[in-house]
Amino acid sequence: MTRLPYPPARRDEVLDNLHGTAVPDPYRWLEDPDDPATKEWLAAQSALLDSALRRRPKFKERIAELLRSGTIGPPVWRGERQFFMRRTPDEEHAVLYTVDPGGSERALIDPMRLDPSGLTTLDSWQPDKEGRRLAYQISVGGDEESKLHVLDVATGEVVEGPIDRCRYSPIAWLPGGEAFYYVRRLPPGEVPEGEEQFHRRVYLHRVGASAEDDDVLIFGEGLEKTNYYGVSVSRDGRWLTISASRGTAPRNDLWVADLSACDPERPELVTVQQDVDAQTSLSFGRDGRLYVFTDRDAPRARVCVTDPAQPGYEHWRDLIPEDPEAVLSDFAILDDLDRPVMLVGWTRHAISEITVHDLVTGERIGEVPTPGLGTIGGIVEHPDGGHEAWFGYTDNTTPPSIQRYDARTGETTLWAASPGAVEVPAVDTEQVVYRSADGTEVRMLVISRPGAEGPRPTILYGYGGFGISMTPGYSASILTWVEAGGVYAIAQLRGGGEEGEQWHRAGMLANKQNVFDDFHAAAEHLIATGVTTPEMLGISGGSNGGLLVGAALTQRPDLYAAVVCSAPLLDMIRYEKFGLGATWNVEYGSAEVPEEFAWLHAYSPYHHVREGVAYPATLFSVFQSDTRVHPLHAWKMCAALQHAQSADRPILLRNETEVGHGARAVSKSVDLAADQLSFLADHTGLGE
Repeated sequence: MTRLPYPPARRDEVLDNLHGTAVPDPYRWLEDPDDPATKEWLAAQSALLDSALRRRPKFKERIAELLRSGTIGPPVWRGERQFFMRRTPDEEHAVLYTVDPGGSERALIDPMRLDPSGLTTLDSWQPDKEGRRLAYQISVGGDEESKLHVLDVATGEVVEGPIDRCRYSPIAWLPGGEAFYYVRRLPPGEVPEGEEQFHRRVYLHRVGASAEDDDVLIFGEGLEKTNYYGVSVSRDGRWLTISASRGTAPRNDLWVADLSACDPERPELVTVQQDVDAQTSLSFGRDGRLYVFTDRDAPRARVCVTDPAQPGYEHWRDLIPEDPEAVLSDFAILDDLDRPVMLVGWTRHAISEITVHDLVTGERIGEVPTPGLGTIGGIVEHPDGGHEAWFGYTDNTTPPSIQRYDARTGETTLWAASPGAVEVPAVDTEQVVYRSADGTEVRMLVISRPGAEGPRPTILYGYGGFGISMTPGYSASILTWVEAGGVYAIAQLRGGGEEGEQWHRAGMLANKQNVFDDFHAAAEHLIATGVTTPEMLGISGGSNGGLLVGAALTQRPDLYAAVVCSAPLLDMIRYEKFGLGATWNVEYGSAEVPEEFAWLHAYSPYHHVREGVAYPATLFSVFQSDTRVHPLHAWKMCAALQHAQSADRPILLRNETEVGHGARAVSKSVDLAADQLSFLADHTGLGE
């Protein structure tokens, strides 16, 4: 290939002096999407992409075919009704269904009926405690600006909404379905300019009343602007729980109120924990006990019990103690038994398992059979008690299914499979262990065709942040790549949650370089063991994973042949100024603090692009409606790399409109995945 004719991008003499360090920013003008120069540059980049990206129709066809498996979600019971999500093979979005008391099933919310364009997504939903009303939130065009509605479940009639500014709001219904607690941002006119995404409050809302005039402020006034709030009401309606966390911090403050002893409009909150470096949540059992899920003094988490009237730490007693190896993920209580039990979900090196414990003593008395070595997506119990539990299951070759466990028989059976029948290729999955630069053992899943030998084109994927674990799961993209002869590796890096909260903290703030070192070491292990070569190795990551591969390509451009960098953070000096960036300084640090600026400046990918370096072929994929990570990160980095690139490997930008950071229509997901695989195939040598 010859060097592409990149669209001209002016380099301005913009220089900031931060804590005595000169920080150039020649492409700051690209931060303004409404600037005519930015629009012209983006249009030229789109034209360049269309001319330079060799799209492979077979990838698109196969990804679409494998996604015809559809999806199925776990059941939720309220009163005599059941609710669940399902996407059939030909649907663009999953549909929310209800099963009426007589057993008849019907669609309750279909995003495509709301908006045939496919741009509307169902962000969340919560039925009331009796199953008569349902609060749901929708957004349009990927902006995730959820608007809240309430409908009558029996008739399907919308009885309220829209209520705006409800992004990421939990809904906590009071008994009777006439009122709920929820979280809403203050109006834009009441907050400083540029802070419209923050300043949340907890309110009590009565159905039919004016959200603007009649909502009762419950909590949040005068607290940290970036706080997120959780709110829940126990099944019997007695106990209100409110939690607060600064941005995405791995810690929270927690309060509880006895609504039977106070006015719901003026709950008398009792502190459970405050200013403690730990995450804790509460569950009120039907047996009158309070169950405490916490990583306080237990980085791999534990379950404690106490009296709800004495919720403080000093009264906690271990029921399920911390495991030295497995991370406790969730639990469910089955109490319609002669010997009530607690089902406890764990991940052991990112592989899920469920154990059975005596509810009174915590003694382990068995385990729940699971379909294989995969991922369990939460354990669901009936809120009114019972002997059954349901959990989602998937692995690298198994589309999502819902399994049912019967504690009376000890058996697990398939409750609901994904609705589409697809022929899944045979693959081998191996979990390998390698050592990072500092000697730390790190694990990696390596997925390949059975019997494949010799170096092969390989994609290395990683994330490494926010305590999020990389666990096995059905992926049409991975299966398509492996079926075509490639290898797909998923590194379980520090910064994730695979080994508990200590593992997370070993890859955040001042320790962020550990994540990049773990990733480089994964690449070197794949090369050293003959799986691939630098010329056949591509890397891929999105969001925080986009930061990961951005740092990888600037730190070790010699190690990688191709990069797909999706919805990335790349300017780590100014990231707090855009999107939800200010909520992430608890993970990365703030450029306003001298010591933390030094951490960020040491790896910020945009600031480490150097002229005359042979960089890997790179495809940036970003989404113009992304309100979490602004696409300006990729725009600026793309311009910088196109200017600096000394090799003939292309630097391309895929800038997509009317989609955002999260959910999107299936067809748009297919197009994106096919383009990414096509690019990686061309630059790692994967044949047709």
